[in-house]
Amino acid sequence: MAEPIDHANRARSRKRVAVIDFHRISYVIGMMFLVMTVFMLPPALTDILAGNPDYWVFFGSAFITGFLGLMMVMSSRGAWSDEIYLKEGFVLTVASWIALCLVATIPYVFFGRGLSLTDAWFEAVSGLTTTGATILDNLDELPPGILLWRSITQWIGGIGIVLMALIMLPFLRVGGMQLFQTENSDRSDKIVAKSSELVRLIATTYFVMTALAGIAYALAGMSAFDALNHAMTTIATGGFSTRDLSFGYFENPWIHWIATFFLIAASLPLVLYVKFVRTGNLNVWNDMQVRGFLRFVGTAVILLSLWYYFTREVELATALRIVAFNTISIISTAGFSLGDYTAWGPGAVGVFFMFMFMGGCTGSTTGGMKTFRLQVMLITARNYLKQLVSPNRVVVSVYNGKQITPEISASVLAYISLMFICIMLFTLVLSFLGLDFTDSVSAATSALANVGPALGPEIGPSGTFKNLPADSKLLLTFGMLLGRLEFFTVLVVLSRDFWR
Repeated sequence: MAEPIDHANRARSRKRVAVIDFHRISYVIGMMFLVMTVFMLPPALTDILAGNPDYWVFFGSAFITGFLGLMMVMSSRGAWSDEIYLKEGFVLTVASWIALCLVATIPYVFFGRGLSLTDAWFEAVSGLTTTGATILDNLDELPPGILLWRSITQWIGGIGIVLMALIMLPFLRVGGMQLFQTENSDRSDKIVAKSSELVRLIATTYFVMTALAGIAYALAGMSAFDALNHAMTTIATGGFSTRDLSFGYFENPWIHWIATFFLIAASLPLVLYVKFVRTGNLNVWNDMQVRGFLRFVGTAVILLSLWYYFTREVELATALRIVAFNTISIISTAGFSLGDYTAWGPGAVGVFFMFMFMGGCTGSTTGGMKTFRLQVMLITARNYLKQLVSPNRVVVSVYNGKQITPEISASVLAYISLMFICIMLFTLVLSFLGLDFTDSVSAATSALANVGPALGPEIGPSGTFKNLPADSKLLLTFGMLLGRLEFFTVLVVLSRDFWR
């Protein structure tokens, strides 16, 4: 006998997919604006203490942002609840990132100094997406307030990325992220109430890691201001520096090793550290993703260090330090530089271009494809080969003890395919906008993978994006948002079917 159809549950299910409450979205964005208002005050105070007259830039920006946030919260008061529906989740994720980038642009607009509106938008988007590409030069001579604001935007973006990856993306089933679905990101819709404890633990971990990095930098010889800024951008794997030479400005080798250590730490899932605090067990080797990431990084550093040592007249320790720093900086998509690695020769350029795609672990602040997607792709390909050899053989794909369902495999392969399609399209458009092929393909990859510096002579690790055409800058900012929001999150909202 057929089971009766539960029409009430079907209706509720359709509602969960279809409902978009813009008052609720406005309330959330308004609250985010109020948080941004608070973060605009430290740069103002920094300029006051430094005797710099640009403090008004941040007080003015804070007033505008706070006013907008207060109006949005007041007008949407009572609209908030613990339920977020599927379509609402997509719109909220995209709208919140764009809205935060818009208010982060305000200080750059007020700052002036020859910055166009496009330049201000570029710097803000690059900061909040932790891409790290910049149009600013002469950093050593800029007021401390604007330098601190750049670092703060990356620090805010870093924690936002982690929370989005752990809570929203599994809920939205984007790019295979449902493989990491937990009780905090299930489909029961009570996502906010269930995630509050995780948010608190992740935020605490993020703050502690930043503090430890800052203390380590200061003990190694950085000034307090440099240590604070580089701690924020290191843990966020963002890449903004207070110096034109990035880490090349600091001669103490210990500073380079400290940065390398914390970049690796920031490339691992922050949940790993939360579990360590709870259980006292930090067995990273039990996690397939972490194990694969550390093996890849270790192998790459050893092989490149030996190549660098035998092709240059340097000590082995020096070769290891320079290679380890630059390798993990690119793989983690931080984009800090210790010298110009594009001057190492064509082979090194090719290797570092490959590194741009990888990224760190899911649940970290890094960009790129993420290690787990590469592993799922390899597992899927391996099992497909097994079935070609033995068609009747039943092969079950498993990742970290969880079955890789056809839906997850398709989602991962679709993500990787879409990333390469976007790189090709962006490269083509940038070429028509006047960039040569090297600049075009590396800038496209850098933006979409949120790496920062590209590989061309002008926009490489020793250059800036300042002299690119305005159209190219706007396209690259779209690429930064597209990559940071995992492609599908943005494209779904832009699709016609989404709004039917």
